[in-house]
Amino acid sequence: MPTVGIEPRLPIRASNRGPAEPPRLFDGYSPHPSAWDELFTRDVAPHPHCDALVDRLGGLHLTEFQAKRANADLAFVNQGITFSVYSDQRGVEKIFPFDLIPRTIPAGEWNVLEAGLIQRVQALNLFLHDVYHDQRILKEGLIPTELVLGSKGYRKEMIGFTPPGGVYVHICGTDLIRDTNGQFLVLEDNGRTPSGVSYVLENRAVMKRVFPQLFHDIRVKRVEDYPRRLREALASVAPFGADAPPCVVVLSPGQYNSAYFEHSFLARHMGVELVFGPDLFVDNDVVYLKTTRGPQRVDVIYRRLDDDFLDPEAFRPDSLLGVPGLFRAYRAGNVTLANAVGTGVCDDKAVYPYTEDMVRFYLSEEPLLRNVPTHICDRREDCEFTLANLDKLVVKAVNESGGYGMLMGPFSTAAVRAEFAEKVRGNPRNYVAQPVVTLSTCPTWTDEGVAPRHVDLRPYIITGCDTWVLPGGLTRTALVKGSLVVNSSQGGGSKDTWVLE
Repeated sequence: MPTVGIEPRLPIRASNRGPAEPPRLFDGYSPHPSAWDELFTRDVAPHPHCDALVDRLGGLHLTEFQAKRANADLAFVNQGITFSVYSDQRGVEKIFPFDLIPRTIPAGEWNVLEAGLIQRVQALNLFLHDVYHDQRILKEGLIPTELVLGSKGYRKEMIGFTPPGGVYVHICGTDLIRDTNGQFLVLEDNGRTPSGVSYVLENRAVMKRVFPQLFHDIRVKRVEDYPRRLREALASVAPFGADAPPCVVVLSPGQYNSAYFEHSFLARHMGVELVFGPDLFVDNDVVYLKTTRGPQRVDVIYRRLDDDFLDPEAFRPDSLLGVPGLFRAYRAGNVTLANAVGTGVCDDKAVYPYTEDMVRFYLSEEPLLRNVPTHICDRREDCEFTLANLDKLVVKAVNESGGYGMLMGPFSTAAVRAEFAEKVRGNPRNYVAQPVVTLSTCPTWTDEGVAPRHVDLRPYIITGCDTWVLPGGLTRTALVKGSLVVNSSQGGGSKDTWVLE
């Protein structure tokens, strides 16, 4: 196999170099002592599927790698690839940190993940239809009724209504982690408005620009098909009577939203209109887009704002972001909303522990992907265990995201734990607890050179008439040494994820 002009070598140990030779990328790299490393084994040899990548990247002198990093950073600046952190006093817009060392997944391993993700999303869609109709899973006692019906994400307005096409979760972002044994586990499902896929596509574009020969030599599954696949899936569940082809739009809350870059990116790459609430209106339970040529009927809305803000008539009356009458048009079956209203019950971290039971109940199959063991504080014995072990557990608020509302017990102070204990006692339904899982690591460029940093993985699953999984997904990286929090809002970055052919 070609080596991009680099002679075959032992890729890691500096002792294999001549005394005057400049340092190369992986010289002296030391994997994390207990975490699973995505590129190297514990004895600092490349995993078999990583041989070619380590050989080529590891042949770069540090000065060469730094030059490529500078090119990548410039590309991100020129493209305006940003996200927003509202709580950061230094400013709102941030260039998304990107690490040039990719994370790789072998084909056989990906095939299992893909099948497990499809299975999981099928079960979630069946669950949502059930809890808004017959509620069989509640009547049979597999999930406590009050846990589901009392969830903030459960919408009574959806009872008895089936969305066009029968699909509730059209776009799902399921967060995966890998434990110390290399086994993938599901950390949570994001079934409302999962974000981050634009970074997957932009990361790949930058990697191809910076390392064109790598993609020539190493066969990596494409991610560029995502916008086309998404538009086709959305069009496939357009309501009866829709235009041919259906009119699809992306509804954004506006440029001050943290994911606005992604909203505009996806609309542009799907070839559809990016719209805001005032651009749409409802007449006779049909949604229309205002255009210079007059009103145009809208058939499918990929909405990137939460249920509460969709329609001031049906939900929050003070919302200026939504469209008056939109929910009426939806209930009349005249427009498809992706994702459906009421999918937030799937995002509830207290409902998540039952997803494996959903797979068994609705599909009569064993789940291919396992959850992280979870204690639901709404259960008395779980709550008592959690309060007695706050210094050993990760405690999460059930409806928070982005790394907020979370206690990392082993890294917290006694005062913080005492404060959190009061919160749990005051509202146990709002909290779950999990053991600390040492996330896998991947070699990452830091101020001290290449070092292991913890990562997770968010694949994106698209469902229309059928289900398709984006190969790989967003690998998020905790850039702070020792940190297990990978969220961009908490200082994390990302990597390109390579699923090998």
